[in-house]
Amino acid sequence: MKTLLAGLISLVTLAWGWDVLVAGSASGGSAPWVMRQEALYLSGLLSIALMSLAMLLAARPAWLEGPLGGLDRMYRTHKWAGILAVGFAALHWLIEMSDDILKFLFGREGRLPKGHDTGLLEILRDLAEDMGEWAIYAVLAMLALTLWKRFPYRPWRFLHQAMPVLYLMLAFHALLLAPVDYWAQPVGWLLALLLGGGVYGSVHSLAGHIGRSRRVQGKVVAVEHPAADIVAVRCQLDQGWRGHRPGQFAFVTFDRGEGPHPFTIASADHGDRTISFQIKALGDYTRSLADRVQPGQAVTVEGPYGRFDLDRRNPRAQQIWVAAGIGITPFLAWLESLQDNPGQAPVADLHYCTRDRKTDPFIARLETLCTSLPGIKLQVHGSRQGEVLTAAGMLAAKDRSRRAEVWFCGPQSLSEKLRKGLDATWPGNLRFHQEAFEMR
Repeated sequence: MKTLLAGLISLVTLAWGWDVLVAGSASGGSAPWVMRQEALYLSGLLSIALMSLAMLLAARPAWLEGPLGGLDRMYRTHKWAGILAVGFAALHWLIEMSDDILKFLFGREGRLPKGHDTGLLEILRDLAEDMGEWAIYAVLAMLALTLWKRFPYRPWRFLHQAMPVLYLMLAFHALLLAPVDYWAQPVGWLLALLLGGGVYGSVHSLAGHIGRSRRVQGKVVAVEHPAADIVAVRCQLDQGWRGHRPGQFAFVTFDRGEGPHPFTIASADHGDRTISFQIKALGDYTRSLADRVQPGQAVTVEGPYGRFDLDRRNPRAQQIWVAAGIGITPFLAWLESLQDNPGQAPVADLHYCTRDRKTDPFIARLETLCTSLPGIKLQVHGSRQGEVLTAAGMLAAKDRSRRAEVWFCGPQSLSEKLRKGLDATWPGNLRFHQEAFEMR
């Protein structure tokens, strides 16, 4: 994520710098006014470039899932591209508002001459300027609601559907107000490419085509309540389900008014188009799900997505698997998928962190699955029993001269704690895989 975002910012800055330094477009005014004008252009370019990337990623292009490490990381990149884009848009607006300050400090002398458009072009440019200003106000409000985690998901999702329209307004603003000389320079070619990707994502979204090729209908065939705060749902899907790899997730729609929500698939693929989900009550929607889902009701499943895949492990690396709470679901699918060929199961330590080992609904299932997999060493850590997982405990009896992999699924707080300990005790030859399972 950081590499992609930094690379895009660097590429846009270099293209802008080429226009300034090589093409020599920045001329005709005094230094303060030229600097303001070029800062206005650069902030606008960075904003629309990052927003274009965010809109393209929102379309869930399958060809990007592999290079970016899965849809979960694509959405994380989408989120931060949007945040940075709004930040540069706010800077762009502030620079635009600095006009009066420069007049006060330096006077009007040396001010860059304005273009003299006439007719339809003048009308369009004035419209583009107004549309860009109002769109910036709207995306600033949307960013505030996105970062305010207590704002309910359902109205946020409804408001978020306006983002493609706001992007098209900003794209129109950039297209009409970009300097004419840009289109004969690398900066213009790059801008055109980015606008094309962003417009594609926006139109794809407005047409309702996102994920359509991976969307399958089905019905709920069983609903169970293994614990007070967990509902287990098994679904039978229609023809068209392409199957899944253990550890992947899907967007599930039980209620069209609520829309799709991402859940990890907690079962292996047996070729019968039956999949299961273990859903924990973590928010308004999931807390009420137990009372709303009934056997026989229709369900829409879109997927599969994700790269938290058993087949992606390094067979030469020592395996350390860590799950906490409902983060055990991808590992349930992993273990279930190994039952048909236990001889091919890797040697791995599976650490499961739970609140109370005496009442946990998954331990019996884990023990049953691991019985036929002698290479999998299950270790349960119950916090109420005083059993706390540490990085040192994970690395006990491990050969630190060999490469190791940690596959983690659980709360971010535990991930950060373990990563910090691992960096201190095993700084090299260790790779940490984690689901970035946050879509907002």
